[in-house]
Amino acid sequence: MVSDNSYVECLVSSKASPLMVVLKGITLALTIVFFISAFLLGFGLVGMILMIASGVAYYFVSLNASIEFEYQYCDREITVDKVLNKSRRKNIGKYDVGRIEAMAPSKSYHLDEYKNKTYKVLDFSAREKDPQPDPTYTIYYDGKEKIILEPTKEFVEAIKNVAPRKVFLD
Repeated sequence: MVSDNSYVECLVSSKASPLMVVLKGITLALTIVFFISAFLLGFGLVGMILMIASGVAYYFVSLNASIEFEYQYCDREITVDKVLNKSRRKNIGKYDVGRIEAMAPSKSYHLDEYKNKTYKVLDFSAREKDPQPDPTYTIYYDGKEKIILEPTKEFVEAIKNVAPRKVFLD
C-alpha cells in the first residue's frame, strides 16, 4: 500500500451565470430607487422597508454571483470548498481516494462504461461552455456520485500516485 502525505490545492473561478449578473443589477437599481423614494419623495416607512429588503436581496445575489471552488488533496482525501464572493468559505464535500471508482478527463474513453448508469452529478468546475481543450476531469465516486472538477496537473498527479489503477490521464 502506498503512503502519500503530499498536499496539493488549486482554486477555480466559476463564471457567473447571466441570470445572477442581471439579478445583481436589478436589486441594486431597486435599492437605489427605494432609497430615493424613502428620503426624497417622502414615502417614509414603506420606502425604508422596501429599500432594506432589496438591499438584503442584493447582498445574497452578489454572494452567489462570484463563486470559486477550491480543491485540496491531503492524506488520501479530496476536499472541495465553495468560496462565495472571495470572502465566505463553505465546505461542500470530502472524498476518500480509496472509494473512487474511476477518474479521467471528462471526454475520456475510460469513462464509457459509466455513461449508462445513473449518478448524482456534482459540478465543481468553472462551468464555461466549449473551452478547448476540455480541462475538466470526472470522478465516479462510491457508485453514487459523478463529480466534475477542473484540477491542475499537479493535483491529478498527486491522486494518481495513490490510486494509479483508478486515475487516467489519457
